[in-house]
Amino acid sequence: MYSFVICIYLMAVKLVSLFNKKVRLMVRGHAQVFRILREHIEPDAQYIWFHAASLGEFEQGRPLMERIRRDHPEYKILLTFFSPSGYEVRKNYAGADVICYLPFDTPRNVRRFLKLAHPCMAFFIKYEFWQNYLKGLQRRGVPTYSVSSIFRKNQVFFRWYGGRYYKVLTRFTHLFVQNEVSRELLATLGIHNVTVVGDTRFDRVIEIFEQAKQLPLVEAFKQGRPVLVAGSSWQPDEDIFIPYFNAHPEMKLIIAPHVIGESHLTEIIGKLRRPCVRYTQATPETAAAADCLIVDCFGLLSSIYRYGEMAYVGGGFGVGIHNVLEAAVYGVPVLFGPNNQRFQEARQLLATGGSFEVTDAASFGSRMDRFLTDAAYLSDCGKRSGEYVHGRAGASDKVLQAVGL
Repeated sequence: MYSFVICIYLMAVKLVSLFNKKVRLMVRGHAQVFRILREHIEPDAQYIWFHAASLGEFEQGRPLMERIRRDHPEYKILLTFFSPSGYEVRKNYAGADVICYLPFDTPRNVRRFLKLAHPCMAFFIKYEFWQNYLKGLQRRGVPTYSVSSIFRKNQVFFRWYGGRYYKVLTRFTHLFVQNEVSRELLATLGIHNVTVVGDTRFDRVIEIFEQAKQLPLVEAFKQGRPVLVAGSSWQPDEDIFIPYFNAHPEMKLIIAPHVIGESHLTEIIGKLRRPCVRYTQATPETAAAADCLIVDCFGLLSSIYRYGEMAYVGGGFGVGIHNVLEAAVYGVPVLFGPNNQRFQEARQLLATGGSFEVTDAASFGSRMDRFLTDAAYLSDCGKRSGEYVHGRAGASDKVLQAVGL
């Protein structure tokens, strides 16, 4: 039944690809997988396979890949993605030797993929539970690990009808989970090959923190004034923090919107009532004269957070907040919208008093008022935020030590 459903899904994807550019990229990428493996996999090399659904999971696997590459050059890295948003962005990632899509989980694809890739070890990041691949790896005797996984009682594995589904979890050699709740839930299914190690994303954001870029334009912009960095913002987020910024000349604002299309940038500029400049058009002189800096390019946000006294992370008025750890690692208080329940790190940051949920312009304004008028409070909140992130490092080392690397 499972394989039949996968085949139906595959046909649906091909149909949708006729009308959707992103899905079309995925279909074209899948068509190239076996050619890529034939041409680039070395028959006598030992490959450790990492599979990530998309960019978020890639970032969780990245500390493991880079430590293996640094400490164990005898191994090569095979990296696969399911989503085009992961593959298209990271297909040239230098930390892996071979990068491709993961073919759909049909028995025939699994046999072909595992024969060509011949991995000696496999890591599936977070929520990746592909039944036929896991069965194939187990039959071949390949040690297979689930890393940074997190389980909740409303998942299908733990429902009354979940008996046929939870068996896929028994295919893993070991599961490295983020929290004790996950370990306890798995124990109710009789699965005990589980270790709580935390989330490898903490290791990644600390690496980013240690390698943060110096940005002379942002330094020129800051001018010793308190700065709010609003990262990955959407229109509902901007409708909250832009009016506050317009009314508070004592602060400056950096906006790094999630979508940097021209129409969205024009919309943002139309809402601003104070001098602004786009990053790609700025000089040190025009940046210094502006009160708002709009980051209209990718790749800078994780370094820009270091220049803020406060941070706002977008997405909380939509499908869910973006990466709060990228901001919190710099020891600044973080604000975000109400759709944060599914994000363990956000809930824990709220509990520490280093981050705050805002539900509307009034709750945002009251919190910002205190940040701008109470330096001791601002400093204490930021300290709590930074300590939360830095105190949770080390998951990657625990995983690699446990698997013998």
